[in-house]
Amino acid sequence: MTIIDGKKISAEILDEIALEVANMKSAGSKVPHLAAVLVGNDGASETYVAAKVKACDKVGFKSTLIRLKSDTTEKELLETVDKLNKDKDIDGFIVQLPLPRHISDQKIIESIAPQKDVDGFHPSNVGRMALNLPTYLPATPFGILKLLERYKIETAGKHCVVVGRSNIVGSPISILLARNSYPGNCTVTLTHSKTKNIAEITRTADILVVALGKPGFVTGTMVKEGAVVIDVGITRMPSSQTKSGYKLFGDVNYEEVAPKCSFITPVPGGVGPMTIVSLLTNTLKACKKEIYS
Repeated sequence: MTIIDGKKISAEILDEIALEVANMKSAGSKVPHLAAVLVGNDGASETYVAAKVKACDKVGFKSTLIRLKSDTTEKELLETVDKLNKDKDIDGFIVQLPLPRHISDQKIIESIAPQKDVDGFHPSNVGRMALNLPTYLPATPFGILKLLERYKIETAGKHCVVVGRSNIVGSPISILLARNSYPGNCTVTLTHSKTKNIAEITRTADILVVALGKPGFVTGTMVKEGAVVIDVGITRMPSSQTKSGYKLFGDVNYEEVAPKCSFITPVPGGVGPMTIVSLLTNTLKACKKEIYS
């Protein structure tokens, strides 16, 4: 059994990006500039955005953090997005989700210019992904592909079962692993909360991607010997075993499942570190105008 080390792979890719940015600077080219908009003070969002800013600094990107109050109106946020769309120095930007309830996530996503949508959530970029055209891939699915690629995990002809159908992870990874490329060429089954006899289906998986948000949902009896298991779930729960008073749990019961696997991602330290790397990769592409010239 091999543990897929997301921290190690993300560090390798960050070093590669930093080298490319250094070369761009030496050549007098524009330095990639990523902006993030944070509405309110959600704890998880604060942590994630701070990590993005730190990663930008590490690779030599310019970064801008725009903080807006939690009572910011939808109209005010749309005006902020419009300014970022028009700012020629900013190559890509994200509006950190989730947004306060009085603001429509989808309306904001659709207001972002597709060429600056480095989160890969705009319908234009989702459509390009579905058609296997060059685009910005959503960060978490992109990170999963990179882990499979860097660990040289065979995907062609394999049965991949995805548990969870969110627009952020489950649905896009099902599309990406079915496309005619590597990693890809899988036969994909997409399961969800309405799927009957889900354990019978997961037991047939050569590659199992779990993105449900239910701690320990996948148990040892739900996985076959030699499976590759990618655990995307991350839930913070109270714990008396840690100094912080909480512990992070994945959607997979690691102790039961890991002994049966050929490869498995831990939580934390698996898929998580790859999301920011993917965002920076998309921003670098935006700066170099690799997708939209």
